Amino acid sequence: MNSGMAFAPIVLAANSGTKAASKELSIGIDGYFQYELFGQKLYFTNTHISILIVMLILVIFAVVANQVIKRADPNKAPGAFLNFVELLVESVDKLTISTMGEKHGPKFCNYIGTLFAFIFLANTSGLLGLRPPTADYGVTLSLALITFVMIHYNGFKYQKIGHITGLFKPLVLSPINIIGELATPISLSLRLFGNVMSGTLMMTLLYGLLYKPITLFWPGFLHVYFDVFSGAIQSYVFCMLTMVFVSGNFEEE
Repeated sequence: MNSGMAFAPIVLAANSGTKAASKELSIGIDGYFQYELFGQKLYFTNTHISILIVMLILVIFAVVANQVIKRADPNKAPGAFLNFVELLVESVDKLTISTMGEKHGPKFCNYIGTLFAFIFLANTSGLLGLRPPTADYGVTLSLALITFVMIHYNGFKYQKIGHITGLFKPLVLSPINIIGELATPISLSLRLFGNVMSGTLMMTLLYGLLYKPITLFWPGFLHVYFDVFSGAIQSYVFCMLTMVFVSGNFEEE
């Protein structure tokens, strides 16, 4: 009886500690205010805020780059910022054309460059104290569905009805072919979501469990992997798979 009474405060203390920690740690999607649209109740969440900030950064960068390019003197050596912009553009163009071919690649350079910039900045937005938008499955699924539409649009454009009949060759493997096509957006979205969400979860738990003074310097090097390195790799993988899947439907040269 005494041991049971002694055990009860320990359980209560553990539960209260868990509740306190759960209040401090936020690894989910938090809604800030609710509004109604077409009879549906919707929420403005931290994902929306992060997306707006990421888009604002991209727009500001694009406007500044445009002005720098317009004012550049062709008779003078370009500055550091202009060299950086040229390096980005040339790298994206080279990667896209080498993957999708010289005939079709140039048409997709702008989209792939924009896609890479958005995903990379979204993945690394944790460095700004934001919850990465790509840690929300709704965002990654939307990006994967855009790729899915592009795949089949180009399939019908270049292969016509053969894009459908090809799924039934050979007939015995047609169920596997159909499931494989339908699984494309799911695998794309889950791969990006899982990697970003796992990094966000680990960093959130780490900051919540450590003493505040220690969090000012010790976990910083982990951001290099979870935000910068992993974010760049996942951006590259998503864009590369998009190019490979879409270019697989072009007509053969």
